[in-house]
Amino acid sequence: MSRERASVKDVAERAGVSVGTVSNVLNRPESVTDHTRQRVEVAMAELNFMRNASARQLRAGVSTTVGAILMDLGNPFYTEIARGMEDRLAADGHTLMVCSSDEDPRREERFMRMFAEQGVRGILVTPMATTDERLAGLEKFGIPAVLVDSRSATHASVGVDSIHGGEAAVGHLLERGHRRIVFVGAGEHLQQSRHRHRGAVKAIIRAGLDPLDVLRQHDVTQITANEGQRAMAEALDAPGETPTAVFCINDLVALGALRELRRRGIAIPSGMAVVGYDDLYWAAELMTPLTSVRQPMRQLGWAAADQLLTGADPAEHAIFLPELVIRPSSDHWRS
Repeated sequence: MSRERASVKDVAERAGVSVGTVSNVLNRPESVTDHTRQRVEVAMAELNFMRNASARQLRAGVSTTVGAILMDLGNPFYTEIARGMEDRLAADGHTLMVCSSDEDPRREERFMRMFAEQGVRGILVTPMATTDERLAGLEKFGIPAVLVDSRSATHASVGVDSIHGGEAAVGHLLERGHRRIVFVGAGEHLQQSRHRHRGAVKAIIRAGLDPLDVLRQHDVTQITANEGQRAMAEALDAPGETPTAVFCINDLVALGALRELRRRGIAIPSGMAVVGYDDLYWAAELMTPLTSVRQPMRQLGWAAADQLLTGADPAEHAIFLPELVIRPSSDHWRS
């Protein structure tokens, strides 16, 4: 059964004091005698009174709520980022509201509008190609934004050097003797995919090889295990020589690739080496532990929230370096 929330007026009537006295107990308790303060606190406890933080923030003209629009909270990568944001915000008495864009521009815009209506202090967002256009609409409300896992010329941002990560992943495969490598990416619209591919090409050129001879790309339409399995099947069924290694845009996609390889009875890593990206907590626990490029997920979230709270300049970009973690899924030498 629903119950109306007790108001300051209700507390004042129960305690036999004025509304102004209750307000003083809430905001300036040192200005109220101990006896009066205790009467008010007893009334609050009896009524289960809880102050309306939203109304108080609106009156004060400042909010302690921050909104975050992440691509997919079902992906542990984004969950870890959100935890880093939450930890940093909590240190300054702020709270976090989080939602998923699902890479849908209309959904992202709807959440931005909702956060603006709530009067949030700022917005943290993992962007799509057109996100900057939508963020421009928030500027007239004085709501700052920080981009996460990306880089922007117009907003403060934090990210990981995906070019370095792609170069490390494919450099490792080349060192193990692979010369027919598939990159399962996410298309040109995703900055991380473009940069990881660029790093892969850089590693191939550094090894004195032709990227057109070594690297093929097959894209997923969604960053999921099912799409990873479909893309792996597509790569294996494509005309030409069968690849010997696959580098995936992230660990979820790599999980799907592993599933397809096992379905076909292809041994890992002797028949096909597999490298993922993110190094999610379960990567080391798979039947064949997965080589992955580790990203500092919590640090990303922490740094983004810190930029927002400290009022970072729009030109500020914090960059982290990823780390290749080699495990049995790719640790095999080919002659």
